[in-house]
Amino acid sequence: MSQVIEYSEKVMEHFTNPRNVGEIENPSGVGTVGNAKCGDIMRIYLDIDENNIIRDCKFKTFGCGAAVATSSMATEMIKGKDIEAALKLTNKAVQEALGGLPPVKIHCSLLAEEAVHAALWDYAQKKNITIEGLKPPVNDIDETEAFYETPGE
Repeated sequence: MSQVIEYSEKVMEHFTNPRNVGEIENPSGVGTVGNAKCGDIMRIYLDIDENNIIRDCKFKTFGCGAAVATSSMATEMIKGKDIEAALKLTNKAVQEALGGLPPVKIHCSLLAEEAVHAALWDYAQKKNITIEGLKPPVNDIDETEAFYETPGE
């Protein structure tokens, strides 16, 4: 018997009307991450100006409604911010902004966090700069299961 998954209104809103969908031509940075177990793939594109402000960000996500919603929310949360603020984006913050996620969908918010960080890593590599606190990206989010944060912890 399949389990019924209940989503918050905010998750449903970002799934049915996602913000910032698409690609950026000549992006400053692109980050792609996936989860081999569920098949979700998320790609984040960043356009960063000379003052390290994220002018624009877009996403393309192949996955479930929660993956689309977390991508949408993550791009909304970092757009207009500087790269240091974007680096501080956490899966927990994305979950909270969406009014929570069912436990089986927590990995989607981790995908969003990691895709943003992977795009920042790509930007840093292209610019030959170091962003304090930024770690090399992982290809499969299953590699980072030890870092899962769940609300209330």
